[in-house]
Amino acid sequence: MASKSQQKDAGKPREKLPWAPRKKRESLADEPQAGTSPRRFQRFWTFWEARSVWQRRVLAVMAFLVAWPIVGTLIYGVIPPPVSNLMVFRLFTGNGIHKDWVSLDEMSPYLAASVVSSEDARFCTHHGVDWVEFQNVIDDAMDDGEGPSRGASTISMQTAKNLFLWEGRGPLGAIRKGLEMPLALYMDALWTKRRMIEVYLNIVEWAPGVYGAEAAAQFHFKKPASKLSRREAALLAAVLPNPIKRKAGKPSRGVRLIAGIIERRARGMGPYLTCLDRKNWL
Repeated sequence: MASKSQQKDAGKPREKLPWAPRKKRESLADEPQAGTSPRRFQRFWTFWEARSVWQRRVLAVMAFLVAWPIVGTLIYGVIPPPVSNLMVFRLFTGNGIHKDWVSLDEMSPYLAASVVSSEDARFCTHHGVDWVEFQNVIDDAMDDGEGPSRGASTISMQTAKNLFLWEGRGPLGAIRKGLEMPLALYMDALWTKRRMIEVYLNIVEWAPGVYGAEAAAQFHFKKPASKLSRREAALLAAVLPNPIKRKAGKPSRGVRLIAGIIERRARGMGPYLTCLDRKNWL
């Protein structure tokens, strides 16, 4: 029979002494190996090691496609892009790559004014996406007519598409549009407007295999981009929607009419192009 002192102690919780021995591990597999540290991101590595070789390759390509525009935007904010996705894809059509990077200061000021007035009149006021024009396109699509007759693509969106994405319609085009808008917002947040138009004018296609203002000026008018007249700048802007069929050097009647409208608009664009002025820190 237990003593009275033992009966009192039976109801109290046992105090854990600091020198009390720990319980042994249930299995040796839980014990870390000598000279190694616990693996970081264990769930990720477990998932990765469970994939097949081809699944890993597909995942690696997808990760690159997501990461490259983010990193590339930072890089191309400082250095000229050597090529764009559009240039690479056009190589498969048999066209070469003719380009020559020049700064915005080495281009005729009429060119930026003509392109902005033609492609994106609110370029200096929006932040990558022109929500006013985007709403207009949505309204057109909701009408009972034949659907939208215009696009809402800004210069920022076109730069994102040419530099990092792809062309095309259908399902792939819808996926591209879904990527184009956030990427344009991201690029516009990091780059100045001056840098955006400078990159765009250096990578856009102005004839099959002819990219950038300098190559276009030499190809169509046999002169440097810095010497372009108002009319020549307007003709170049007029062919941008379809540089494969339209020719600035030998314009059709339709191209000449469009160029005339662009030239008149560009004359009044001065107050709307202040974002392209060189700042003291640029």
